[in-house]
Amino acid sequence: MPPPPAARAKLLDAFVTILLEQGERAATLDAVAAAAGVSKGGLLYHFPSKDALVEGLADHVEELAAGDAALMRDAPEGPAAYYIRTSVYADTPLDRAIIATTRLSQNAIPRARLALTRISQGWMDVLADTVTDPATARAVMLIGDGLYYSAAMSGER
Repeated sequence: MPPPPAARAKLLDAFVTILLEQGERAATLDAVAAAAGVSKGGLLYHFPSKDALVEGLADHVEELAAGDAALMRDAPEGPAAYYIRTSVYADTPLDRAIIATTRLSQNAIPRARLALTRISQGWMDVLADTVTDPATARAVMLIGDGLYYSAAMSGER
């Protein structure tokens, strides 16, 4: 088994891939371990239950989104333009993790819904710092979200 950080990352990546390609029902602990090339014991070392795996993914996607929010805050063109410009599906680790978390959220998994809410709020907080009108900041979010949704559902980049 690879060192713990590598194994944990492989397990989360396998979980994301199964969620994207086969859905939440197929994302069993056995399937995730097999897809990651890790023993079930190795998986259980990092994620002792499916709930722990969901928690790990939620933490991971929140960390990725926080990094994106930091880039957004420091973007030379400003946060609003950055948000619109990057509202495309580019099959990045963040994109994949967001869509996988969305799949879990659609199955009424509270931790997934919380992660998506926190991500959205993080981006809104950055926008609100520079777009002083709350309605305009919300409009920017909705435009970006619509562009992202359209690109993610059509497969366009």
